[in-house]
Amino acid sequence: MQQKQRVVIAGGGTSGWMAAAALGKMLGKNLEVVLVESDEIGTVGVGEAAIPTLHVYHRLLGINEQEVMAATNATFKLGISFENWRDVGKDYIHSFGFLGKDCWACGFQHFWAKGQQKGLVSEIGDYCVEHLAARAGRFAVLPNQDLNHAYHFDATLYAKFLRKLAEQHGVRRVEGNIEQVLQHEHNQHIKALRLRSGELIEGDLFIDCTGFRALLIGQTLNVGYEDWSHYLPCDRAVAVQTRAVKAPVPYTRSIARDSGWQWRIPLQSRVGNGLVYSSKFISDEAAKAQLLANVEGELLNEPRVIHFRTGTRLQHWQKNCVAIGLSSGFLEPLESTSIHLIQRSIIRLLQMFPAAGMVQADIDEFNHQTHIEMLNIRDFIILHYKLTDRADSAFWRYCRNMAVPASLTHRMDMFASAGKVYKFAQELFGESSWIQVMMGQGLLPEQYHPIVDLMSDDELAGFLDGIRQQVKKRVENFPAHTDFIAHYCPSAIV
Repeated sequence: MQQKQRVVIAGGGTSGWMAAAALGKMLGKNLEVVLVESDEIGTVGVGEAAIPTLHVYHRLLGINEQEVMAATNATFKLGISFENWRDVGKDYIHSFGFLGKDCWACGFQHFWAKGQQKGLVSEIGDYCVEHLAARAGRFAVLPNQDLNHAYHFDATLYAKFLRKLAEQHGVRRVEGNIEQVLQHEHNQHIKALRLRSGELIEGDLFIDCTGFRALLIGQTLNVGYEDWSHYLPCDRAVAVQTRAVKAPVPYTRSIARDSGWQWRIPLQSRVGNGLVYSSKFISDEAAKAQLLANVEGELLNEPRVIHFRTGTRLQHWQKNCVAIGLSSGFLEPLESTSIHLIQRSIIRLLQMFPAAGMVQADIDEFNHQTHIEMLNIRDFIILHYKLTDRADSAFWRYCRNMAVPASLTHRMDMFASAGKVYKFAQELFGESSWIQVMMGQGLLPEQYHPIVDLMSDDELAGFLDGIRQQVKKRVENFPAHTDFIAHYCPSAIV
């Protein structure tokens, strides 16, 4: 009998239990998985919005959508409403799904751009089902449809749901504070975790889910950190929950303020609120006051301030330790990418799992793929800050004038000059996302692709109107978002 490989997960929360559930379910027969966490250490627990890629993780683990939504007080999410980002009083939605119809040579934005010149179009979101449904407050899950929706849910309840699943597949939870990380003398690989109780948790592979502390990857293995705060100046968030006072909308609200932005995430019975801000431009107390002046409903907890530093680990897998979640790096929550990055790291680890011991080529590839994905998401988030007409505060003037990566400048120049957008390998955000944000922030292409001129004006008008009417008809057949939730996944949480 070959001895089972021992995997030790340091830390719980969303990242720890997502990793535990996946390893237990997919590889559990060959592994002994232990998760160490302490009830004394709180989790960040404010990541309450996801993106559609979460369906991949749920399908992999056989998680039923209705069951997990009811258990986590969840609502549906079709996109994000960006309010006051381009300028005060100017709003737009970045929705999931796809815009219109493409052709082999160019994307739908080129047909729309000519249609705008000819006065043949309405706003570009009218050509996308998810965009129109978000604005109309309608939603439905239909057989065989593209799953271009995500969720707003309680992150703490989601971790509890996954813990139950993980333990059903043999994962063992150990309660305790990690007091010391022990290493092998000959190669400095991690050997064991010593708890405050004196218990020793030995392992072959260690997963660092200790959050911003990065106890294993940072404090023990001394892996450095690439700081991106010069591109993403927000370094703090204050968060609070309130009781819901109105029906939940099927989108996240991101409301730009004078020194950052405020989120509103509607769950079935409550709302997650927060203000992401730069401490160089506003104090913690002023940020707290600004948030509390702009929330609705009874406060369900005391506001708490979270410090962070945007950036990424120089290596995400070092020796026999893989960092997943906040210990791996952090991109602020503007486009709800944290849970996506957790699941991508987990799936990547499953694909490259060191069943026969550590293979440096696999470790290098894991680090390379993770870094590329982080860079692409970083550029997409920077875009929201850089591409703005706001000059009404020191914060926004800084964002408008800051230097940005050459990779982002190239994308903006390509779109501005000829409306071109390309999605690269291992990239999260596709053409529709880049188009919606660039246009929403005020960047319109100077010209369209010449293939569009093969259509007469009448043909173009018929093409555009046909798509718009088809989208409108589909959305009109959806029930109200709240009615669908009440039928599909009502939560017992009050």
